[in-house]
Amino acid sequence: MTKYRDSKAPNTTTTYNREEIEQETSNIYEALSIIAKRSAQINLDIKKELHEKLDEFATHNDSLEEIFENKEQIEVSKFYESLPKPHALAVEEWVQNKVYHRNTES
Repeated sequence: MTKYRDSKAPNTTTTYNREEIEQETSNIYEALSIIAKRSAQINLDIKKELHEKLDEFATHNDSLEEIFENKEQIEVSKFYESLPKPHALAVEEWVQNKVYHRNTES
């Protein structure tokens, strides 16, 4: 389904070593800015994928009689709700050096 399913990112709050986070850039604020931007990208990816999946179940009728609960649609929604949050995925990618970044001022 999604490439984020196999991530080792935690589902709960985790404390990270500040030095490990800032190691790549030597600046904690720059590192957090990069992580935040990656988090926004991940969020858009997940949201787009979820909407595409849910559109498969969409009925394009305005009739109230045709509205019913679709078990598959509920399962898809539950799956995406169980994924780690985008910021956790972004931090995990950062710690594993999977995020490409460059300094445009140099």
